[in-house]
Amino acid sequence: MAKTLKTSENYTIKAGAGYNAGSGTHTISLDSRYVTITGDLTVEGTSTTLDTTTLNIEDPIIRLAKNNTNTTDVDSGILIERGVDNNAAFYWNEGDGVFKAVTTTSDGTGTSITDTGLANIRVAEPLNSSDAATRNYVDSQLVGGGFSIGFRGDDSSVVSVLSGNSVLIAGDANISTAATEEDTVNVTLHNDLTNITSITSDSSNGNLTLIANGTGEIVINDVLTFSNAASTPTATTITKLYNKTAAGGGTGLYFINSNISSGTEGELISKKKATALAIALG
Repeated sequence: MAKTLKTSENYTIKAGAGYNAGSGTHTISLDSRYVTITGDLTVEGTSTTLDTTTLNIEDPIIRLAKNNTNTTDVDSGILIERGVDNNAAFYWNEGDGVFKAVTTTSDGTGTSITDTGLANIRVAEPLNSSDAATRNYVDSQLVGGGFSIGFRGDDSSVVSVLSGNSVLIAGDANISTAATEEDTVNVTLHNDLTNITSITSDSSNGNLTLIANGTGEIVINDVLTFSNAASTPTATTITKLYNKTAAGGGTGLYFINSNISSGTEGELISKKKATALAIALG
């Protein structure tokens, strides 16, 4: 027989010795196959435990960390108990400002998750530019996929470029590059370079070579300065120009060529020295 208890006021059930102070120490049990609450349910305790095998929630949005006032960092997310293994969690890390999938020794109490390692996330192949990329997608783009990599001038990280890829250097549309081998990148300049204050070879004792196109010439429009005195280089069939302490020529500017004076270095003669020599020789 169904029974109904009605009251026109609030109805309170208390259990335990401390019921007068609102802190009962005993348990109130509802022993029934089904329990239906037609109104809102408010649980004011510090812990809620559901021993169910199936949990159905009608709400489309689940709100976590409801009372977070943002005065301290609070991690929030889902923690999965894994028995003897470290637990797993997918959560918002407030300190890093990112979502993280991790393994953890945390048990769900407190307000932070302690990471023991990152966990893999398996996703579908990306369809939109903002989708997370799979490893397969990235590999397919890197290997002959026409993938472009942008370099920042102040970026200290090293980016590997595979064969067949293009390298885009931000800041100048007149620089194009093409990788022919895994460790070789050819750079082609299509316009004048400006605001360059220094060019240095990074090879120990290596040459720095300037080559004009075809019958063109290397043109210097301003003062050419030799900043350091050089030692006499080895003579070859190519004329080498260098500076040393001035001697009889009065210039300190020397040249050497194995086809001239049997490779003995010579000093260019100044106008003053040349005039004096001409007068002396009549």
